Amino acid sequence: MTAIRLYNTRTRAKEDFAPSDPGNVRMYVCGPTVYDRAHLGNARPVLVFDTLFRLLRHVYGEDHVTYVRNFTDVDDKINATALARKEAGAEGTLEELIHQRTQETIGWYHADMGALGALTPTHEPRATAYIGAMIAMIEDLIARGHAYAVEGHVLFKVRSYPDYGKLSGRSVDDMIAGARVEVAPYKDDPMDFVLWKPSDAGLPGWDSPWGRGRPGWHIECSAMSYELLGPSFDIHGGGIDLQFPHHENEIAQSCCAHPDGGFARVWMHNEMLLVEGKKMSKSLGNFFTVRELLDQGYPGEVIRFVMLSTHYRKPMDWTAERAREAEGILRGWRAMVAEAEPTGPDAEIVEALADDLNVAGAMARLHALAKAIAANPQKDCFYEKGVFLASARLLGLLEDGMGDWARGVDLSGLADKLARLRAAAMETKDFAPVDALKAALIAAGVEVRMSKAGVELVPGAGFDPARLEGL
Repeated sequence: MTAIRLYNTRTRAKEDFAPSDPGNVRMYVCGPTVYDRAHLGNARPVLVFDTLFRLLRHVYGEDHVTYVRNFTDVDDKINATALARKEAGAEGTLEELIHQRTQETIGWYHADMGALGALTPTHEPRATAYIGAMIAMIEDLIARGHAYAVEGHVLFKVRSYPDYGKLSGRSVDDMIAGARVEVAPYKDDPMDFVLWKPSDAGLPGWDSPWGRGRPGWHIECSAMSYELLGPSFDIHGGGIDLQFPHHENEIAQSCCAHPDGGFARVWMHNEMLLVEGKKMSKSLGNFFTVRELLDQGYPGEVIRFVMLSTHYRKPMDWTAERAREAEGILRGWRAMVAEAEPTGPDAEIVEALADDLNVAGAMARLHALAKAIAANPQKDCFYEKGVFLASARLLGLLEDGMGDWARGVDLSGLADKLARLRAAAMETKDFAPVDALKAALIAAGVEVRMSKAGVELVPGAGFDPARLEGL
C-alpha cells in the first residue's frame, strides 16, 4: 500500500498518515456559508481536498473513505439577504425566504464546484438539520463546567481548556493583548466565545433551554462532525483563515464535550489566493466568483489546472497568463489521449501526491510522460496513453464530460493554406512561406503532418489557439 505523508498544522511537521480504521478513512472539511456565489478563493480548499479525497480513495478503496463537507445555512448575512427580499415585497415568511435563499445558493455551489471537476463528498450536512445535536452538545458542556448561560447566551469558557491555542501557536493572554476584542458585559473572560445566542422576532430561531435563539458558528462543525464521524476522526481541513479562531474553538469545545475522543488527528490548511499578485478584493477590482470566470469563457478544467499548479501550503496566484498556458496544455493532452482508455495511474505520480499532495511533482511527471509519448508518434503508445489518462484523472483532469471546451478546434483552413503554399513552392522552389507557416504552427503547439496525401494539422501538447491569430 502506498505510504502517505501529510503536513499536520498542529504538530508543524510532516507525518506518516495512519488512519485509525483503514476500512473507513474519515475526513471533515469546513464548507461554505451559503449566502452568495462562491468566489475563487472559496474554490481553493474544495480543489485541494478533492485531490486528497481522490488519493485516499485510490489508496484505501472508494468505499473506504468518508468525506464530510458542511453547509452553514444559518448566518446573519443569509438573514439580511432574506430580510431585504421580504422588504422588497417577496412573498413568504422570513424563514421561508431564508430557506429559498440557501436552497438557491447551494444549487449554485454544486453547479460551480461540479464545473471544476470536484467530486461530491460522502455527506454534505446542513447546519439547520443539526440544531438538536448542537443544543445537546452545549448542554453537555455546561454540565461539565466548560460553558455558562447568561442573558439568553451560552458561552464557552476558554480557560477551562488548558490546550487552547496549540493549533495556532498562541497563548490566551497573548491573544487578548494582541487582539481588538469587543468584551460583552455578560462575558466572564474576553476570549470566551458564543455557543448560543438569542433571536428576536425578526430573526430565525429555535427553542432551547436558554430561550429562543440560534447557534454560534463554531459549534456547528463540532456537532456535525461528531454525528457523522464520531468523537475521533483522521483529517480536518480548511483554509488557513479558519485556523483561528474557528478551528481553535472547534478543538476546545469538541475535546471538552468528548474528553475520551481525540477529535481530528491531522489538521491541514491551504494558503490563501492572490489574483495577478494581489490579494483578491472588490476594491481592487480583482474579485471574481467562480461563475464569473466560467461565464467569461474560462473552462472549469483550466481553472482547476491553474489552482492545483501551486502547492496547497503556498499562496496561489491566479493570472490570465497562467490560465492561457493551462488551456494550451490541456488541449494538447486531450488531443493526445482522445482514443485512449484509462488503465492504472503512474506510480511516480501516486508517490508525488502521497508526499503531502505534491501536485507540482505530479504535474512535472505528467509533462514528462506527455513528452515521451509525443517523441514517438509512430509507436503504438496505447498503454502509455492509458497510464497518462489515469494519472491525469487522479488529479481530476481529463475527465469525461469536462472536455467539450477543447473539442471542435477547426484547423482545416490553415491546413488548406499550408497545402496551397506547398503546391506553389513546388513550382517556384521558394519554400520560405511554407517553412514560416509551419514554424508558426509548431510554435502554437500544432503537430504538422505533411505527406503526398495532403496536410494534416493536429493540436498537440502545449497547443495554444491564441497564437494562431493572424496566420
